[in-house]
Amino acid sequence: MTSELDIFVGNTTLIDEDVYRLWLDGYSVSDAVALRVRSGILEQTGATAAVLQSDTMDHYRTFHMLERLLHAPPKLLHQLIFQIPPSRQALLIERYYAFDEAFVREVLGKKLSKGTKKDLDDISTKTGITLKSCRRQFDNFKRVFKVVEEMRGSLVDNIQQHFLLSDRLARDYAAIVFFANNRFETGKKKLQYLSFGDFAFCAELMIQNWTLGAVDSQVDDMDMDLDKEFLQDLKELKVLVADKDLLDLHKSLVCTALRGKLGVFSEMEANFKNLSRGLVNVAAKLTHNKDVRDLFVDLVEKFVEPCRSDHWPLNDVRLFLNQYSASVHSLDGFRPRYRHLDQGSGSPGPLRLEFR
Repeated sequence: MTSELDIFVGNTTLIDEDVYRLWLDGYSVSDAVALRVRSGILEQTGATAAVLQSDTMDHYRTFHMLERLLHAPPKLLHQLIFQIPPSRQALLIERYYAFDEAFVREVLGKKLSKGTKKDLDDISTKTGITLKSCRRQFDNFKRVFKVVEEMRGSLVDNIQQHFLLSDRLARDYAAIVFFANNRFETGKKKLQYLSFGDFAFCAELMIQNWTLGAVDSQVDDMDMDLDKEFLQDLKELKVLVADKDLLDLHKSLVCTALRGKLGVFSEMEANFKNLSRGLVNVAAKLTHNKDVRDLFVDLVEKFVEPCRSDHWPLNDVRLFLNQYSASVHSLDGFRPRYRHLDQGSGSPGPLRLEFR
C-alpha cells in the first residue's frame, strides 16, 4: 500500500508572537511551556506536551540568534540568513525595544551605568518584572544613548534612523536619553504621581525650546544639552518679583484678563505674588547643575502643591500660566530686553517667556 504526501519546503522564518512575548518577558523555556499549556494550546491544536516543548525551544533558539541583529536593527533588514517579511521584522524590532512603564519610572533620569544596573535586582522585585526583562530594557536604553549621544541633528530622527523604531517609541526613547543626559530627579516621593508619559511630554517641549538645537542645528549634542545661554538669561526674570511696581502691574494685567474666567480667581488673586515668586525663583536657579536636576521637584513644591492645596482645576492652571506668560509682553521696560523664543512654536510655557 502506498501513500501520497504533499510536501512544501520553504525557508521563511516562522515567528510565534506569543512565544516571542514570553521570551521578551524573560521566562525560561520550562516556564514558557507551562504558561502555554495553561493557555489551552494543547487542546486547541491537538499537540502533545513533547511537541510543545520542542516548538518552544526551537523558537527560543531562533530568538537568541536574532538578538544580536536586534541590537543594530538595520543589520536585521540587510542580512540573508533569516527570511523574515518586512512586517515581521518591524514587529520584532518594535517589541524588542518596547519597555514597561513601571520599569522606566524606576530608572528615568538616572545615569545609565553599571551602578544603576546593580539595582536591577531590587527593581525587579519591586515591579514584578523579571530580572532578565529588566536587563534587556536597561541595555536597550544604554545602547540607544551610546549611539546617539554624539550625533548632530534631531534626537528623534537619529533614533529612528539607527534603530528603526516607530515615531511614538522613538520619541519615548528621546525622552529617556534626554533625562539620562541631564540627570533630572524623578524618583522623589512627591513626584511618584507623575507618569512616564508626563515626563516624556515635558522632555519633548524642553528639547524643542530649551536645548542648543533650538538655537543652532549645527552644534554637537543639539537635542541633548540645555542651552546654557538661555538658562543664564532666565536669571533676568528676577525683575518680575524684585521690582514691586512691575510685580503689581503684572498681577493687575493677569487678574484683569482672567476675571470671570477662573473658578479659583479669588485664590489666584490672593496668592499671585507667591506663585510668581515660586516660578521665577525656579527659573532663575537653573544655571546650577543641582538645580537643573531638581527642576521637577522644585516646580511641584513651589507651584503645583500650592495650586493643589487650593483645589485648582487643570483648565484654570492652563489659563493662568498662559496669561502669566502673555502678560509679560505688555510690561513696559521688560519686553525690549529679550530675544524672542517662541516664534512659530505655539503657546509659551510657564518658564519659557519668549527669550530667543
